[in-house]
Amino acid sequence: MAKNSSSNNIGNAKKNIVGIVKLRTVVERLQKSLLRAKKPSSSGNFKKGHFTVAAVDENGELKRFIVPLSFLTDLSFLRLLEKAAEEYGFGHDGALTVPCRPAELERILAEQWEEERVSGGGGADKWSS
Repeated sequence: MAKNSSSNNIGNAKKNIVGIVKLRTVVERLQKSLLRAKKPSSSGNFKKGHFTVAAVDENGELKRFIVPLSFLTDLSFLRLLEKAAEEYGFGHDGALTVPCRPAELERILAEQWEEERVSGGGGADKWSS
C-alpha cells in the first residue's frame, strides 16, 4: 500500500512540473509577442508596465482591459493565457484576446487586484476600458 501511495506522489509531482513548464512557455511567448507589437493598444495610451487584454461578450462585442504586468503571476490569469495560446496563438498585434466572457475576466482581475492592494503591491488605477 505504501508503494502505491509513493507512485501516486511521483505522478502528481510530474504533472505539476509539466504544468509549470507549460505556464512558463505561455508567459515567455506572451512576453515575446508584447515586445514585437508595434503599438500596445488601439484603444489609446496607458501606463508603462501594462498590456491590453480583450474578451468578447455574449453579443460579440469586444471589451478591452488594461492589465499590469504584475498580474502575470496569478495562476488563474496564467491558465487563461494558456487557453488563449491554445485557441488563438500569440502571432498578432494589439490586444491579447482571451477565451472567456468579460465578466469572468473581470472576476479574475478583481481577485488579483485585491491581492495586490492587500499586500501593498500597487497595480493599476483603472484596468477596464
